[in-house]
Amino acid sequence: MLDSLSFQAVRQLISAEEIPSRLAHYPAEVVQAVYRYGAPVGSAIQHLSQAERLMPLARQRINEYEARGQSCPSGMVFLADELTDGRGRFQRSWHAPPGGLWLTLVMANTLLPESLRLYPLAAGLACCEAVRSYGLEAHLKWVNDVQVAGRKICGVLCESFTSATFAEEYVLVGVGLNVNNLVFPAELGATAVSMREMLGRDIELAAFAARLLAKFSWSFGLLCHDEIQRLAADDGSGANLPESLLLAAWRELSDTIGRRVWFGFDVQQKPQYQAEVLGLAPDGGLVLRHLASGVEIVEHSGELRYID
Repeated sequence: MLDSLSFQAVRQLISAEEIPSRLAHYPAEVVQAVYRYGAPVGSAIQHLSQAERLMPLARQRINEYEARGQSCPSGMVFLADELTDGRGRFQRSWHAPPGGLWLTLVMANTLLPESLRLYPLAAGLACCEAVRSYGLEAHLKWVNDVQVAGRKICGVLCESFTSATFAEEYVLVGVGLNVNNLVFPAELGATAVSMREMLGRDIELAAFAARLLAKFSWSFGLLCHDEIQRLAADDGSGANLPESLLLAAWRELSDTIGRRVWFGFDVQQKPQYQAEVLGLAPDGGLVLRHLASGVEIVEHSGELRYID
């Protein structure tokens, strides 16, 4: 893997390469602002050949920084070639062998609570864009699963964390992305896929990691930009607020809206009800129509299983 300075250089080069395509969709001043807000991503890199899990390691490092009277750098990234005890939602085991990309990104939380809940959508957007940049038709499944041909290629887990010494708030973004790994446990064989399997070739992992961080710079920068624009336009009435650029970009890459789904907080073990997905609420919640009752419901956390 590259060192921190090399990662920053490659990430900035990739961001510069992407500017023309960004300018085709956004005004120049917006593009400049978004990249400026997202600049901390990848400020420091810690690479490990093997780790049990990265979320606990990130929490430990944050507290170690503060024990020395320092703040953990916002945008710090922990990368591992292999996880021996990877975990997802509800402590589900996450298969994380060599060949995949396993990372945790640490962001100091400077956002308001209503923006904070959009971090999972921003993280999913970055991962989906990174996969699509290699020519794969990836889509987002709410909240932030990335799928190719209906099979999961990437999962994201976001957690908030308050440090022990300074009581600083952080957002930890864990990403598991199947890049070059080809072997999956039997129970995942029909539902998981890797980029190597779909493309028929290996992908250089360090370059892909740098590209992913460039995408994170953009999506987290969009999140900050949206909040600043909303605050500037808010006259207290809640009316005429600007459309969220982040949510618009997420909708464009999602195949969730319009689908019939099972919803549940743990949909694998306890599916709760069937619904039609109507869209996204301004706060990122999922707007559903309950199929049995016709009642509209907005869910802010949980999982989906597509019915059709």
